Amino acid sequence: MTGLTTHVLDTALGKPAQGLRIQLMRMNGEEAELIKTVFTNDDGRVDGGPMLAGDAFQVGQYQLLFHAGDYLKGTGAPLAEPAFLDVIPIRFGISDTTAHYHVPLLLSPYGYSTYRGS
Repeated sequence: MTGLTTHVLDTALGKPAQGLRIQLMRMNGEEAELIKTVFTNDDGRVDGGPMLAGDAFQVGQYQLLFHAGDYLKGTGAPLAEPAFLDVIPIRFGISDTTAHYHVPLLLSPYGYSTYRGS
């Protein structure tokens, strides 16, 4: 499989992050062009296959904006005001359009991590 996928896990609750809004942006220098907005399903994934695939899956710089603050407030997590985490940007490059790029997010109210998955 080729394309771009993501997955969000709520490590504080020990389950997938359902209903988290994600925006995919194509970067042109510091300018960002919105490609699409999606929400995670009950498995913390995006329905409908890869977020980027086919002719849209091109070499370049991209950014995923994970709207963690809205999601965390919706879980009832005890958060300070303002919350420590709000929108989490992950900027990454795609250099091989024959490969699969998986950019997961492990999330809690006070920290997150990511990596290139498979």
